[in-house]
Amino acid sequence: MMTPTLELAMALITRPSVTPEDRGCQALLCERLGAIGFAIESMPHGDVQNFWARHGQSGPLIVFAGHTDVVPAGPAEAWTSDPFLPEIRDGYLYGRGAADMKSSLAAFITASEDFVSRHPDHNGSIGFLITSDEEGPATNGTVQIVNTLQARNERIDYCIVGEPSSQQELGDTIKNGRRGSLNGRLRIKGRQGHVAYPQFASNPIHLVAPALSELILVEWDQGSEYFPATSFQISAIQAGTGANNVIPGQLDIEFNFRFSPAVTELELHQRLEGLFLKHGLNFDIDWSLSGQPFITEKGALITATQDAIQDVTGRSTVLSTSGGTSDGRFIAPTGTQVVELGPSNATIHQVDECVRVDDLEVLSRIYNRCLERLLL
Repeated sequence: MMTPTLELAMALITRPSVTPEDRGCQALLCERLGAIGFAIESMPHGDVQNFWARHGQSGPLIVFAGHTDVVPAGPAEAWTSDPFLPEIRDGYLYGRGAADMKSSLAAFITASEDFVSRHPDHNGSIGFLITSDEEGPATNGTVQIVNTLQARNERIDYCIVGEPSSQQELGDTIKNGRRGSLNGRLRIKGRQGHVAYPQFASNPIHLVAPALSELILVEWDQGSEYFPATSFQISAIQAGTGANNVIPGQLDIEFNFRFSPAVTELELHQRLEGLFLKHGLNFDIDWSLSGQPFITEKGALITATQDAIQDVTGRSTVLSTSGGTSDGRFIAPTGTQVVELGPSNATIHQVDECVRVDDLEVLSRIYNRCLERLLL
């Protein structure tokens, strides 16, 4: 049976909003929100579409944060059905963005429509913070809206990010924080030469091998109550000229730290660079920070979210900080309590991405119950 949330989710999936494109998704959301009395502000930045919408003037302000952009679908022929023509099969809704995160957007909207119709004079305010720049560089989206809100002293008290957080069953896991993400591009310098005359060359692959062997065994920290220990992973290594008789003159390595609050960005810089200096290597390194770690301690928002899930599904919920980064990293530093709650993440960014149809209306009811617990 076609439900309001399912119908809206399918309408969003038909819009091929590959990052940073929006393709009319936000116009559809704004039309629905405007019809129930939300004040809507378009906040485009560069090639990115964003909007901020609010219902109510007083606090507390609870915000639904999300993104309309999706990752590319890849070869269409790899999909069982067209990734941008939503299809229901065996109780699942298939399409790019079905799980990440157009179903959450639809559930946000229908939950708000129901709540406002039943409680038009509710306490506090409901906000929507929506971007088309989450799957891309994430420089012209959520961070820009947050900066604007801060500049005019518009404070967000509670934020639910609709990222797909669930593992096996809807609501079994919510994210109350995320690890930091620190990237590095490392160049080890050697001296090019002929493989038959290694005495006249300096092979950067051979030079760096002992350091890498030591590096991958380093214990950076032991984590904390909410966070696993910091991890280090090499994602790419490149060297060589294309000829098998040439010793390369340089080696390029790309790597990433996913780090807990038990260690700082500066400490990671110093320890990694110190290790390479200890091994006598000649190197350059460029660092880039994708986001600092953040955590929301147990409080009003976590309690309301866990209770809402229990009320609707009878399910207990686990708190987690696992996974990649999210736009919560831009919102939490303002002092906002942030959780992430959405459908299963089992198929996100995959061919044949899907979400359980029955979960859509349940997710809407959970969001609705969160509003009731925080605003009534």
